[in-house]
Amino acid sequence: MRFHRLPLRSRLALLTAVAVAVAVAVSAFACWLIVREQLSAQLDSSLRNVKVDERNVLSILEACQSPGGADGHTPRALGSYSVQIVLADGSRCTQPGATQLPVTTADVEVAVGQRPNALHDATGAGGGGDMRVYTYRPTEGPGSALPRGIAVSMARPLSEVEHPLGTLTLVLALVAGVGVVGAGAAGLWIARTGLKPVDRLTEAVEHVARTEDLAVRIPAEGDDEIARLSRSFNSMTAALASSRDRQQQLIADAGHELRTPLTSLRTNIELLARSEETGRALPPADRKALMGSVKAQMTELAALIGDLQELSRPDALPGSGPPQVIALHEVARTALERARLRGAHLTINASIEPWYVRGEAATLERSLVNLLDNAVKFSPSGGVIDVVLRSGEVRVRDHGPGIPAEELPHVFERFWRSPSARSLPGSGLGLSIVARTVQQAGGQVGLEAAPGGGTVAWIKLPGAPTAPPGIDLG
Repeated sequence: MRFHRLPLRSRLALLTAVAVAVAVAVSAFACWLIVREQLSAQLDSSLRNVKVDERNVLSILEACQSPGGADGHTPRALGSYSVQIVLADGSRCTQPGATQLPVTTADVEVAVGQRPNALHDATGAGGGGDMRVYTYRPTEGPGSALPRGIAVSMARPLSEVEHPLGTLTLVLALVAGVGVVGAGAAGLWIARTGLKPVDRLTEAVEHVARTEDLAVRIPAEGDDEIARLSRSFNSMTAALASSRDRQQQLIADAGHELRTPLTSLRTNIELLARSEETGRALPPADRKALMGSVKAQMTELAALIGDLQELSRPDALPGSGPPQVIALHEVARTALERARLRGAHLTINASIEPWYVRGEAATLERSLVNLLDNAVKFSPSGGVIDVVLRSGEVRVRDHGPGIPAEELPHVFERFWRSPSARSLPGSGLGLSIVARTVQQAGGQVGLEAAPGGGTVAWIKLPGAPTAPPGIDLG
């Protein structure tokens, strides 16, 4: 089975075990090397510190010629040390009962005085095993009877180092094995404990996918990554729930708003159809009024559908590119011309100063037209509307009945309409479109009561009184 196909907790446990195994292996190997060096150093030190006295050297030399030694003297035993005399011609003379050691070139060089001592490994003759050998020249004092051209080789078995190392290797291997198994078990336990929040998150996601229940919330405690992930999930589900609620509310409100013009349109068309089927012609005045009502209802439906399409557009269309620099004062003049056509019975005073902003000309024009349409709609016949554009702020003031203070917080909600405006044409989406467009352009929008009656609608957009250099405004 491939590693990436394993469950996450199994991978964490395996990685923990591998990490511990590597750490234990490195530590054990380092410990083994240090112990080996220490044991080898102690063995070499013991060989250097033990010297064979002159009498024993003479006894070994004589023992090679006669079993009883000189004057019947037997060489003194030196414990676990094997002693061998190396002659200048490369021959050897070994202590009785000691392991015979091969004579190396270095031993001969010590015997002839070419080097002070030699330290090397050797294999004893006759299955004597591996030995550590130290060869040195014996000290010749005044009146010494030692012959010239000899060296003394002291040897001890390497098993004194190898046996402890073998035991240490077994102990380290056992400890490492137990440590790796324990680390794997601990890693699995830690993974299970640490991934419980992830399990809860997984269960929550699966529950949402299965039931589409966005009310699920995961407890988030602390400030670690898991808690942040849980809070992010809770925020996401809350945003999705809010978005779904707004979508359902939009559909319900749109259905409600569409029902009235459709019902009226269907009633009028049924009257016309019944007139044609029965052969009873409607009076010309009634037929003209009926056709005018049908046309008005179709216009209202078209406007409502257009508003819904505008609200359904995403905030940033892919590939739409950055906003363009536009002349807001030119957009405002175009919107004023349209407003004067719709409010021919009104006086619209305008004071427009140059201002350049970044945005989309069509949507900003639609927003200004919506503000002016509201002013036209609620202004009495012969009334006055004042429009001012100064330092990036557009203010539209009408002299209509105004909006009660308790209704001002709701004016930018979708499909919200003041009770006094329900009899007037409109979908209740115009100000929602204005707020959305202005916010996308980085501006602010508001509605407030005007001194002396009426309402002031204002828009503030960031920009400059002059166009940036190198900008072609067409």
